[in-house]
Amino acid sequence: MVEARGCGVSDATRPLGVFPHKVQRLSLVIAAIIFLADQASKCLALYTLELEVTGPRPLTPFLDLVLVWNRGISYGLFQQHEDIGRYALVMLSLFAAAGFLIWLRRVNRLMPALAIGLITGGALGNAMDRLFYGAVVDFVLLHWGEWRWYVFNLADAAIVFAVALLLYDSWLGNAKMSHHGASQENRT
Repeated sequence: MVEARGCGVSDATRPLGVFPHKVQRLSLVIAAIIFLADQASKCLALYTLELEVTGPRPLTPFLDLVLVWNRGISYGLFQQHEDIGRYALVMLSLFAAAGFLIWLRRVNRLMPALAIGLITGGALGNAMDRLFYGAVVDFVLLHWGEWRWYVFNLADAAIVFAVALLLYDSWLGNAKMSHHGASQENRT
């Protein structure tokens, strides 16, 4: 096996000829796109649609736009009504984003890099809301009949999708390792 460009990664383990620095750059671009799209969608909800003034706006039989100020974390857990709690959540989001960026330096595969970009962009988008508004701007409500999902935003959706990607990648990696291990056992 030949190591590519001194990266410590062999050609055999490199996904589709993608080099780590390209995967990492793509992850950073995705983080920026998610951050900007999240902030733009929140500005649209607040200042163009004026959901705070107009109230809920049904779009389809299963989707409404409705403004919720989330002072907590996912699903409204750990609500923070004091500034110290607010800034603690901002710092937690920033530390999480920094941790994912540190992890990104070690990533050489596309799927985890995509997930890190999605999570980082989402975490920074929600941190920005807490910093400027004191709470996260949530405004998308999915429902069916009487059933209601929690109100979320683009950053939340990106984070959830990223977690699904990481779980799938982990499962896929374990499946490949099991297959590889079985192949090795059959040879002996």
